[in-house]
Amino acid sequence: MSARWRLVLGLMLVVASMAPLLPLGLWSVARGWYFPQILPATWTLEPWARALSPRSDIPEAFVTTTAIALAAAALSLVLGIPAGRALGLYRFRGKALVELALLAPVIVPGIAVGLGIHGVFLRLGLTNSALGVVLVHLVPTLPYVIFVMSGVFANYDAAAEAQARSLGARPLQVLWHVMLPAIAPGVAVAGLFAFLVSWSQYILTLTIGGGRVVTLPLLLYAQAGAGRNDQAGVLAVLSLAPGLVILALVARRITGRGVMIGGAG
Repeated sequence: MSARWRLVLGLMLVVASMAPLLPLGLWSVARGWYFPQILPATWTLEPWARALSPRSDIPEAFVTTTAIALAAAALSLVLGIPAGRALGLYRFRGKALVELALLAPVIVPGIAVGLGIHGVFLRLGLTNSALGVVLVHLVPTLPYVIFVMSGVFANYDAAAEAQARSLGARPLQVLWHVMLPAIAPGVAVAGLFAFLVSWSQYILTLTIGGGRVVTLPLLLYAQAGAGRNDQAGVLAVLSLAPGLVILALVARRITGRGVMIGGAG
């Protein structure tokens, strides 16, 4: 395929991906956009001014959503990297059953998972709290991290660690100077998945947070249900922004340039 056709197909893919999002952006700067108008009759930044005003709940919800997603992603990486290493490097009896159990929270509907965990968290005093929301977000984020890291470690050359130890490197030095640089692209991808999955959670946040932990998805559903299309458009744009920014920042790192996986430099 020629470079010209690849460019054309790439542009078509971008347009097809962004087209459903265009009305959301237009609603955020529109006033009185009614059928059969193709474009809004009046353009205004008033929805953004209301959304970002000190009296609005959106800035606080944005900070809360970001903090919860970062905490859930960090915890998922701390727990998921060792688990992914075990699944990727070793073969053991019951491995397939473990992988199936890890997939269960993703397959089971979120409302069922949330209601099941709610009873446990209620006894532990974790409901209606940000900590409880962070912990319950591990249910959908942790499987993504584990399976991404499992694939990374399946192509990881563990002999480099043995060579470093034979040269006198201590365990922490092996971890910091050998393993982490080799798996860094996979960690970036897994962390990105975990952040975005946590960022977009609605059912689990509502079930465990009880409406007291207010995040952007909760506000988005509330405004959309109330027919506030302008505010829903602003919230939708804000919900999309972090994913696009993070993807742009880590795009070069995700390519894996200069990374040693499977013995390749």
